[in-house]
Amino acid sequence: MGNEANRRPLKVRDWGIIQSTARRLSRQNITPNHISVASIAFSAWAAFFLLKIPTADFFQLVLLALAVTFGVLGRALCNIFDGMVAVEGGKSTPSGELFNDIPDRISDTLMLVAAGYAVGGPWGEMLGWAAALMAMGTAYARTLGRSLGAPTDFQGPMAKTHRMVVIVVACLIAPFWYTALLAGLVVIIIGCALTIWNRVFAAYRYLERGPHV
Repeated sequence: MGNEANRRPLKVRDWGIIQSTARRLSRQNITPNHISVASIAFSAWAAFFLLKIPTADFFQLVLLALAVTFGVLGRALCNIFDGMVAVEGGKSTPSGELFNDIPDRISDTLMLVAAGYAVGGPWGEMLGWAAALMAMGTAYARTLGRSLGAPTDFQGPMAKTHRMVVIVVACLIAPFWYTALLAGLVVIIIGCALTIWNRVFAAYRYLERGPHV
């Protein structure tokens, strides 16, 4: 977490309010690992309200969509602040990479599997689990390439931030088009497959040709 080259490039880190909040967090008795673990709580919040969708009416769907959006936004902010507190705040730890990566895998699984159960039926559940496995595959392709000496690769088209956006958009559309969540999961699965291919091929090309070609 302390290596700038291993951080996901995000322009939002340059926002004044984000930087000032990160500085305040750095002055507190809070570690980057605490923030990383907190992202799981926000994802569990989102998953809880996703599971309420099958029995909701239109008005309830709107409220549930807002609740899910809050959870996803909370997770996204945790993903931003843990790295900023670690790097800019000088609080990186030797175990930081574990806490930077494992909570994301848990968070993805909670939200995507819950989205599948929100769709309902065997197809929905299957899509939810498939999306979670494919999301884990994108992380595996990134970490495997890096472990072999290739640069850390955060390219998409369905990286972590993109998956969160798809879930939020699908939830916001769901009150008006109930199959939006199903469509969102299909988009995530296809996008993750392309992402895995892009990352694996980029690592392969780098390792075969070398860094100076």
